[in-house]
This record gives sequence, C-alpha cells and structure tokens, in this order.
Amino acid sequence: MNAKISDIRHSELIIYYTHMDVAAMRLLATAIVMGLGTIGPAIAIGMLAGKALEAIGRNPEASGKIQTAMILAIAFAEAVAIYALVVALIIKFV
Repeated sequence: MNAKISDIRHSELIIYYTHMDVAAMRLLATAIVMGLGTIGPAIAIGMLAGKALEAIGRNPEASGKIQTAMILAIAFAEAVAIYALVVALIIKFV
C-alpha cells in the first residue's frame, strides 16, 4: 500500500481496526472455549481412572465390570470435550 497514513480517511481506519478487533475476539473466544471445555473432562477422566484403579485394587474379581463402567463414563466425559471443540469451531469459522 503506497498511501500515507494522512491520505487514509478516518472511516476506513475505523472499519479496518473494527474488523481486526472482531477477528482477535473470535480467536480469544475460541481459545477460552477450548481451554475451559477441556479442563473439566481432563479432570473427570483422571478422577475416574484413579477411582477405578482403587476399586480394582480392593476387589480384583470385579475388574471386568469396573473397567466397563469406567470406559463408558470416560466416553461421556470425553463427549463434553467434543462439544467444546464443536462450539470453538463454530465461533472460529462462522
């Protein structure tokens, strides 16, 4: 762009900077959604695995039932992270 700053109209600058602010806010919102949306499932999965290992340690005969319930619960917790990913993609691209 060969134009000087003094040659650019004030309204063009406002439009340019407003567009940049919207883009920056979208990126910030995407980062916040992914950050908060994955912290919860990560903590939940860690707690589920820890409690399942404790239960298997106390009652090794029930390890099959405990493991099945643990995997199912982890899948439900992971679904929350996938929902956060979908929301983040919608914010970023729509």
